[in-house]
Amino acid sequence: MGGSLTFAEADDRLWQEYEQLAARSYGHRIEDLTLLRERADFRVGLKDGKVVAGGMGLLVPQYFGGSAVLSACLGAGCVAPEERGGRLAYHMVNERVRALQEQGAVLSTVWTSSNGYARHMGWEAVTRVFAWSVATDDLKNSFPSESAEIDIAHGLCDEARDMQRALAGQWNGAVQRPHWWSEWKTQKSNLTWYRFSRAKQTVGLLSFAMAKRHPRGTNIVVYDFWAADQDVATSMLAFLGRNNSRAESVQFRRAALPPYPTLLHHLHRHRLTADAWHPWMLRILDARQAIRLRGWPKDLEMELPIEIELPDRHSASRRVLKMSGGAAELEPSQREATVSLTRGQFAVWYAGGYRSASSARMSGVRSTCDKALASLIRATTDHEPWLADHF
Repeated sequence: MGGSLTFAEADDRLWQEYEQLAARSYGHRIEDLTLLRERADFRVGLKDGKVVAGGMGLLVPQYFGGSAVLSACLGAGCVAPEERGGRLAYHMVNERVRALQEQGAVLSTVWTSSNGYARHMGWEAVTRVFAWSVATDDLKNSFPSESAEIDIAHGLCDEARDMQRALAGQWNGAVQRPHWWSEWKTQKSNLTWYRFSRAKQTVGLLSFAMAKRHPRGTNIVVYDFWAADQDVATSMLAFLGRNNSRAESVQFRRAALPPYPTLLHHLHRHRLTADAWHPWMLRILDARQAIRLRGWPKDLEMELPIEIELPDRHSASRRVLKMSGGAAELEPSQREATVSLTRGQFAVWYAGGYRSASSARMSGVRSTCDKALASLIRATTDHEPWLADHF
């Protein structure tokens, strides 16, 4: 446990050591480290010149309120098993975030099962995350046929990528995928893509992989489900149901199925199975810039004194949130706060995770005025939180 600790951006030698450490730490090889070698920011922690910790970061925009906000998306973090318990993970994560913040990130997102640890460092879970499984026979019976107006074609194209980005902007947290994103996911998970078109315009995008089922047979595992409207969504589900002769079930990978009620309102027999997964968590790195860059309702006018807990957890910062004409600013203030939030609650609110003032209160958000709290919540509920991508 002794020795001096330093941090560095991983060159080829350090990256190879980190890759070996990650395989030892996780118990298996982490394929993303190779696939994203030229795309991601790799940082390592060293003791006496030896790599003992590391992590990967993707600097990509995420949509909030319809606007793209640059985010530090963290993945593949690890600490050597013999070095655990000495707060090395805490220092390594801070170094990874610092490096990406210097490159422009104002937010940070993680998928992690260590929710308490991430929460201690300022991240908070925005929404519940589920994986869903439904029998292909049930899909076929509930969605018997595709719309005659919709054509189906195999493969990706630039128009389909553009459509996916446009639909992603309708959700809070969805990644604005760079040009290489789909190729990375296809290579990693052996995905097959189908696009759905109406009047020669792409209106739906579906990707899935075939997984072996024990002791025999296969299941379909859906990774992407992007539909422009309900008619397209039902056609995509009908298409999946027509695989019933080859696959017993369709499994929507965690968060792959958008949080709208198409299945709920159409299944003839509701035998849908849900598995809860660890959630994605959001942290605001620069509150002022995050507010400025986000999209806001154009019809909402507001000047609200708020208080946000500072990272040391023993003090708070008074601000005034000013909103007008679809733009907003967060400025220092000495006024008594009407609404008080922890930094985690601020992140959840920012992402639209509180769908009502009641849910915010039950999370511990404090307010001296019910109307002010309701207005604050309304500011972020135009879009629901949904992050389908994993990293």
